[in-house]
Amino acid sequence: MQRGVATFTLDWGKCPPWLFRRMVSLGREMTRVLIAEYGPDEFVKRLADPVWFQSLGTVLAFDWNASGLTTILTAALKESIRGQERDLGVFICGGKGKTSRKTPDEITDWGQRLSLPGEKTENLVYNSKMSAKVDSSLIQDGYQIYHHSFIFSRNGAWAVVQQGMNTEDQTARRYHWFSDDIKDLIVEPHKGIASQRISTLNNTLNMSSKRSDKNRQISTELVNSNFKTVMKDIEILRRHSSDLSKMISFREKGLDSRLRGNDSVDGDKTTLISLARKEFKTHPVMAEDFSKSKYLERILGKLTNEKPKTYEELVATKGVGPKTIRALSLVSEIIYGADASYEDPARYSFAHGGKDATPYPVDKETYDKTINTLQEAVKKTKINPLEKEKIYKRLSL
Repeated sequence: MQRGVATFTLDWGKCPPWLFRRMVSLGREMTRVLIAEYGPDEFVKRLADPVWFQSLGTVLAFDWNASGLTTILTAALKESIRGQERDLGVFICGGKGKTSRKTPDEITDWGQRLSLPGEKTENLVYNSKMSAKVDSSLIQDGYQIYHHSFIFSRNGAWAVVQQGMNTEDQTARRYHWFSDDIKDLIVEPHKGIASQRISTLNNTLNMSSKRSDKNRQISTELVNSNFKTVMKDIEILRRHSSDLSKMISFREKGLDSRLRGNDSVDGDKTTLISLARKEFKTHPVMAEDFSKSKYLERILGKLTNEKPKTYEELVATKGVGPKTIRALSLVSEIIYGADASYEDPARYSFAHGGKDATPYPVDKETYDKTINTLQEAVKKTKINPLEKEKIYKRLSL
């Protein structure tokens, strides 16, 4: 995943019509030149690169450090190629808000118009849905996804650019995916995550991390048992939700190897001396709400009935969301000792680094390569010299 940090604040309001028209016009020229030079697959790959995506938005005259760059750039590119998708070999689906929920239908529509094999179209739709689920349910970082764009080429290369908002601290976070870089849709699939605020409190549940392997395994085993067994474990957490530090103490003392059906363990658990609550004040389980949830019970009932063979199948099950993932994760961690990762995955999210080498040195090679590629593309566009000069100045800043 690409590394670095960038200012990325949450914008309100709308893009001025004159600016959007300008971005569409220039975006059409840039897209035409880039695809002619590098091909549709490479164009899709570049949009999946957080640095390149951000740089292209800046070239098209949007503020480089604003969250609106994501939504406006994708909308402008989608409009700029409208009617030329077949000739260019690139297709852009989805967008912001309600438009994002139409992504599967748009992919399906293009599949029919292009006479793609049904299996290929279904796979594209599946990848779109799974990327949205991973970033909304497996990475519980406080950002609510409100923008989802799925870009694919006729040859099958695809990218996802989606964005979430955190209204509390007024920041946004952008998630990038690229098909060729993905070995597993669940385990660390991102090309990069761009964010301003990086949490250092270890309170982001990251079930896509390799460090959560054991937790994912136990979660899958849980739903392959039976409903009563899973609910028995959930009830244990519910009864102890007012003092979960005891549960953590129980695990830390190595008593988490209880056998299923051993009713005596729960009684022993309540007699253990609790470790100091302050030691766990930042642990996510301390803030969990274990009040009874009929919806959660219905989903767990569905999972234990269908018995998904893999964690990916578990996540892909209709109705499974953050609450279900969190409940299974906490049972796996607190009762069975299978740790999950609580490290913010956006820690290394942007590619250029800082001028003072904080948090790490600037990646000059990537930086220069991005600028040079865009400069060459601008030279070949059919726009007036004055406009080109303005773009060169922005690229030189």
